[in-house]
Amino acid sequence: MTDNHKQQASSFFTVLRRAAVGLVATTLVAFGAQAGGGNSANAHAAHKKVSADLQRIIDSGRQNNGRWMKNGLVRVVITVDPQIDARSKAALKRSILAAKGGVHMDLSRVSSIAAVVPATAVPLIANLPGVLNVVPNRTMMATRSLLEATTGTSDARGMLSGTTLTGAGVGIAILDSGIMQTHTAFLNNGTSRVLARVDLTKSIADPFSTGTDLTSNQSAPADNGAADGYGHGTLVASVAAGRDVTGTTDSTGIATDASLIDVRVLGDAGEGDLSTALAGMDWVLQNAKKKNIRVLNISLGTDSTDSYLDDPFCRAVREAVAANITVVVAAGNYGQSSSGTEVYGTISSPGSEPSAITVGSSNPRATIGRGDDVVNGFSSRGPTRGAWTDASGVVHKDNLLKPDLVAPGNRVIGAISSANGALNLLATQNPQLVLQSSPVDAALMYASGTSFAAPVVSGTVALMLQANPGLTPPLIKAILQYTAQPIPGNLLQEGTGMLNVPGAISVASVLLPDISSRIASGSLAVGDNLIAPNKSFPWSQSTTINFSTFGWSRAVYLGGRHVYTGSDLFKKYQAIWDPELLWVGNQVATMDVAYDSGGALTGVTDGQMMTGNVLSSGVSALTGSLGSSSYALKTGVFSSASQLSNLAGGLLGGLLGGQGLVLTEGLVLTEGLVLTEGLVLTEGLVLTEGLVLTEGLVLTEGLVLVEAATGESISLEDNSLPFQGEP
Repeated sequence: MTDNHKQQASSFFTVLRRAAVGLVATTLVAFGAQAGGGNSANAHAAHKKVSADLQRIIDSGRQNNGRWMKNGLVRVVITVDPQIDARSKAALKRSILAAKGGVHMDLSRVSSIAAVVPATAVPLIANLPGVLNVVPNRTMMATRSLLEATTGTSDARGMLSGTTLTGAGVGIAILDSGIMQTHTAFLNNGTSRVLARVDLTKSIADPFSTGTDLTSNQSAPADNGAADGYGHGTLVASVAAGRDVTGTTDSTGIATDASLIDVRVLGDAGEGDLSTALAGMDWVLQNAKKKNIRVLNISLGTDSTDSYLDDPFCRAVREAVAANITVVVAAGNYGQSSSGTEVYGTISSPGSEPSAITVGSSNPRATIGRGDDVVNGFSSRGPTRGAWTDASGVVHKDNLLKPDLVAPGNRVIGAISSANGALNLLATQNPQLVLQSSPVDAALMYASGTSFAAPVVSGTVALMLQANPGLTPPLIKAILQYTAQPIPGNLLQEGTGMLNVPGAISVASVLLPDISSRIASGSLAVGDNLIAPNKSFPWSQSTTINFSTFGWSRAVYLGGRHVYTGSDLFKKYQAIWDPELLWVGNQVATMDVAYDSGGALTGVTDGQMMTGNVLSSGVSALTGSLGSSSYALKTGVFSSASQLSNLAGGLLGGLLGGQGLVLTEGLVLTEGLVLTEGLVLTEGLVLTEGLVLTEGLVLTEGLVLVEAATGESISLEDNSLPFQGEP
């Protein structure tokens, strides 16, 4: 570490909500505020508040554009400052009506209003006090046991003395197309483990109604559900928490005793709207404590041109994490173009949210051995490509490292929903994937896609929380990354590697069981011990699954564009394990979560800024050792997880000292390499105006896409990938 780096590390400034940890704070700012909205600063306060895709439609003068524009009216989601007072919000609603629009939903817990307004009035609405940004009400669609053996789940079940790890006592909410609660996969002695159901797909009768504020008599949705006519949600739920059903193939999922909460936001054709998804998020936040929701699975997504700072779905995820809910999101199925070319920068929203655990798909090749596993070609690649434009017209790409890890997502076996004896739409459209169709309450099919890799991780999180209820979402994410197994691929393809269930349990089970409550009370300071009495951190940092032993990546993504290592990440308390804190780049922000006497979340606001360290001195940066990003040289973001593991091993072995926190802007491709390496990097996720990137069911990798993640043709149109080597 150079003297310059030591000076940088020692002078690093940040902000932290609690006074229990102390350092020097200066000018770092909070997320979310925009010019004209609220009293918290923002690094891009002057940027335009209308999303790029919506602005293009306004500029074009079009009258119709798919589901969210008709006869010059646009269905929008307005993000409002979470600190807006009731009087100002009422004035905002009156302004929408005065502009000949309509107010449809007031989703206060996710700081959003769903409305319809004339396209010509959008700029006016965007500049009203308290408005942070305006985006179109984009269409949402679903992203689309060997599982126990290949993930090591069967090995992990007996790791805790006196307890079988099955996810018992943990609630997993499934934000999707519904769950067939009577399917055998969800029954426990004849009783369904689907403990709560809510259907949000029919909340607005006429999506283009104007002249009325429908929120004036808006009531909370009742706890009820509808049949999963599409079938996606039932598949997802069974992968996360399904039990084996009668048949010739073991279909056991991961957390076989976890409770399920059915939050239906997609209709029978697998479609929904951004506002409906946000309504689902709002319901989850309101009911999380009452329903014991500790995990939220989101196997759906949408295209978004917005930075994670402004994207309302990302913000809702960020608020859920601040409320101590671990949010697991499918990365998307856009890793290859129709011609088979590998495409980078295709992570969909809300997988682009830094606080989410974004999961790509690996292919176990139908074997229990992990040595031949690869990243699926269809699995979306990083970096994130959302952007914001400042007042000078300069576009700033997020370029954050994603996905975080990969999990099996090829030919996963899941449950088929049915109604009145008829199988769901996915099964009838893809009969070649149906494994067994009778009895209908035990029907099974194969499914591929990151949609089905995500619930593998969600189920694993439930096992981790059963083993240690005191874990927080950012701590869970780091454990999953640190213990992941490197497989062929680079950081933008596989994250830090492939899910390792026994490894994650081995770390989770040695940590203090009250970390979360101690963080909430402010009684933990950076550097405090996190290892439980009579426990020790796993010394080997390797795992044996199916008689094969492999090392861990021993690396985690922190700050969005940085890679760190060091067992002190878990042996000692780091400020970033606070779920109300989020560090990205050189910014650290907090959110304060408020609850009423019944445990319902009443609001999320920017927290009071206090000073504090982010990391202890025993945590080491790997970013500089990875070098500048070059696809040809396999450095920077194109380094492999195996390279990370080797570098981490050197640090842990004493070859390099602990570096603490080093300021760096990440690894970017130098301009000269852009001209010669021929990489394809998407400019956002909008292929054509109004086109939605659907996350539909992928038949199998071998049927639709090139299988290996190597040897593909790739190209690059932008030189701003994350990561630049330390100077």
